Order: sequence, then structure tokens, then C-alpha cells
Amino acid sequence: MKKDIHPTNYREVAFKDMSNEEVFITRSTVASKETIEIDGVTYPLVKLEITSSSHPFFTGKQKLVDTAGRVDKFLSRYGKSLKK
Repeated sequence: MKKDIHPTNYREVAFKDMSNEEVFITRSTVASKETIEIDGVTYPLVKLEITSSSHPFFTGKQKLVDTAGRVDKFLSRYGKSLKK
């Protein structure tokens, strides 16, 4: 391997899923300004919107968010043809 081509800041980092507050620790080089203390150890904190613990594909829970009534509008237009 070539010398001096790999990152030097490879360390343990805490990733937090903001949708379900789950925290997991893994090694990464990602930059972070925030920190979190877990079991007396301080880790850099990276906040994520969705991870495998909250993604519908991995959890098996399909979430339908319909804030604008799009599903109702679709069913009113095409609902009769879907029942055939």
C-alpha cells in the first residue's frame, strides 16, 4: 500500500437516528462539531434523518404520509377502475 494516502482522523463516531432516537457507534472519518457522552466516553455526534432502524424497507412497517390528500384525490378519480 502507498503511504500517506489514507485519512488520519479515522475514529469512533456516534450516529443518532433523529426519527427514533437510536444511537449506534462505529468507526468513521466524518467531520462533526457536536459531541455526545455515552457510558462516560465522549464521541463526535452525527445526526441522521433515517437509518436501517427506522427505514420502512428494513423495519417492515410501511408508513403512508398524506398531508395534501393526494391518496383520497387519486382514489376518487381512479378508485372505480382499481376495484375491477
